[in-house]
Amino acid sequence: MEIREKRKADRQINMDHKLIQDGATQLSREVEVLESWLGELEREDSLDQAVADARVAYNDMLRSRREMLDALLSLDKSRN
Repeated sequence: MEIREKRKADRQINMDHKLIQDGATQLSREVEVLESWLGELEREDSLDQAVADARVAYNDMLRSRREMLDALLSLDKSRN
């Protein structure tokens, strides 16, 4: 591999790492927000259908964000 190709590959790896880290940061923030919203819903009337629906939706979103976050962190570890 030529020096120029190696530099280009190194920049690509650094850029990929930065994108993964930015994505992980964003997902972590979203997880925090969803956990906060779920905490607020715990104080609401559990028999209210709108509250129950919101709880299900937020739990689904939370699970999805955690799965994406785990996948990103695993990807980042495998690339290093």
